[in-house]
Amino acid sequence: MTNERHSTANNSSNDRDKMCVILSALADPVRLSIVEQLAEKGELPVGAISSPHSITAPAISRHLRVLESAGVIERRIDRQWRICSLQKPTIQKVIDWAQNLIN
Repeated sequence: MTNERHSTANNSSNDRDKMCVILSALADPVRLSIVEQLAEKGELPVGAISSPHSITAPAISRHLRVLESAGVIERRIDRQWRICSLQKPTIQKVIDWAQNLIN
Protein backbone atom coordinates (compact mmCIF):
# COMPACT_ATOMS: atom_id res chain seq x y z
CA MET A 1 0.00 0.00 0.00
CA THR A 2 1.41 3.39 -0.91
CA ASN A 3 1.79 6.04 1.74
CA GLU A 4 -1.04 8.06 0.17
CA ARG A 5 -3.43 5.08 0.21
CA HIS A 6 -2.34 4.20 3.76
CA SER A 7 -2.91 7.82 4.87
CA THR A 8 -6.35 7.86 3.23
CA ALA A 9 -7.27 4.57 4.92
CA ASN A 10 -6.13 5.94 8.30
CA ASN A 11 -8.11 9.16 7.79
CA SER A 12 -11.17 7.13 6.87
CA SER A 13 -10.72 4.96 9.94
CA ASN A 14 -10.20 8.02 12.17
CA ASP A 15 -13.30 9.69 10.71
CA ARG A 16 -15.30 6.53 11.32
CA ASP A 17 -14.01 6.31 14.91
CA LYS A 18 -14.98 9.95 15.53
CA MET A 19 -18.44 9.34 14.07
CA CYS A 20 -18.89 6.34 16.37
CA VAL A 21 -18.06 8.49 19.39
CA ILE A 22 -20.54 11.17 18.28
CA LEU A 23 -23.32 8.70 17.51
CA SER A 24 -22.73 6.90 20.79
CA ALA A 25 -23.04 10.19 22.66
CA LEU A 26 -26.32 10.92 20.86
CA ALA A 27 -27.70 7.41 21.45
CA ASP A 28 -28.92 8.15 24.97
CA PRO A 29 -32.45 9.62 25.37
CA VAL A 30 -31.36 12.19 27.98
CA ARG A 31 -28.39 13.33 25.92
CA LEU A 32 -30.50 13.53 22.79
CA SER A 33 -33.03 15.62 24.71
CA ILE A 34 -30.23 17.95 25.85
CA VAL A 35 -29.09 18.37 22.24
CA GLU A 36 -32.67 19.13 21.17
CA GLN A 37 -32.99 21.74 23.93
CA LEU A 38 -29.79 23.46 22.85
CA ALA A 39 -30.79 23.32 19.18
CA GLU A 40 -34.14 24.93 19.99
CA LYS A 41 -33.05 27.51 22.56
CA GLY A 42 -29.38 28.18 21.85
CA GLU A 43 -27.05 28.63 24.80
CA LEU A 44 -28.40 27.48 28.15
CA PRO A 45 -27.08 27.35 31.69
CA VAL A 46 -26.73 23.86 33.14
CA GLY A 47 -29.62 24.51 35.55
CA ALA A 48 -32.01 25.17 32.69
CA ILE A 49 -30.83 22.04 30.91
CA SER A 50 -31.36 19.84 33.95
CA SER A 51 -34.78 21.19 34.95
CA PRO A 52 -36.92 19.15 32.49
CA HIS A 53 -35.14 15.92 33.47
CA SER A 54 -35.96 13.98 36.59
CA ILE A 55 -32.38 12.92 37.27
CA THR A 56 -29.77 14.15 39.70
CA ALA A 57 -27.37 17.01 39.04
CA PRO A 58 -24.37 14.62 39.00
CA ALA A 59 -26.15 12.50 36.37
CA ILE A 60 -26.76 15.58 34.19
CA SER A 61 -23.11 16.52 34.65
CA ARG A 62 -22.02 13.07 33.42
CA HIS A 63 -24.28 13.39 30.36
CA LEU A 64 -22.83 16.84 29.61
CA ARG A 65 -19.30 15.46 29.94
CA VAL A 66 -20.07 12.72 27.40
CA LEU A 67 -21.53 15.25 24.96
CA GLU A 68 -18.62 17.61 25.47
CA SER A 69 -15.95 14.94 25.00
CA ALA A 70 -17.67 13.86 21.76
CA GLY A 71 -17.57 17.46 20.54
CA VAL A 72 -21.37 17.76 20.44
CA ILE A 73 -21.55 20.59 22.97
CA GLU A 74 -19.25 23.21 24.40
CA ARG A 75 -19.30 24.46 27.98
CA ARG A 76 -18.01 27.81 29.13
CA ILE A 77 -18.01 29.69 32.41
CA ASP A 78 -19.83 33.01 32.70
CA ARG A 79 -19.37 34.31 36.23
CA GLN A 80 -21.13 31.70 38.43
CA TRP A 81 -22.94 29.97 35.54
CA ARG A 82 -21.87 27.10 33.35
CA ILE A 83 -23.25 27.80 29.88
CA CYS A 84 -23.68 25.05 27.28
CA SER A 85 -24.01 25.48 23.54
CA LEU A 86 -24.43 23.11 20.64
CA GLN A 87 -21.42 22.58 18.40
CA LYS A 88 -23.14 22.92 15.04
CA PRO A 89 -20.14 21.72 12.98
CA THR A 90 -20.31 18.37 14.78
CA ILE A 91 -24.04 18.06 14.10
CA GLN A 92 -23.35 18.98 10.47
CA LYS A 93 -20.84 16.11 10.29
CA VAL A 94 -23.59 13.71 11.37
CA ILE A 95 -25.98 15.17 8.79
CA ASP A 96 -23.35 14.90 6.04
CA TRP A 97 -22.52 11.33 7.05
CA ALA A 98 -26.19 10.29 6.99
CA GLN A 99 -26.72 12.09 3.68
CA ASN A 100 -23.83 10.15 2.14
CA LEU A 101 -25.48 6.90 3.19
CA ILE A 102 -28.53 7.56 1.06
CA ASN A 103 -26.80 9.15 -1.94
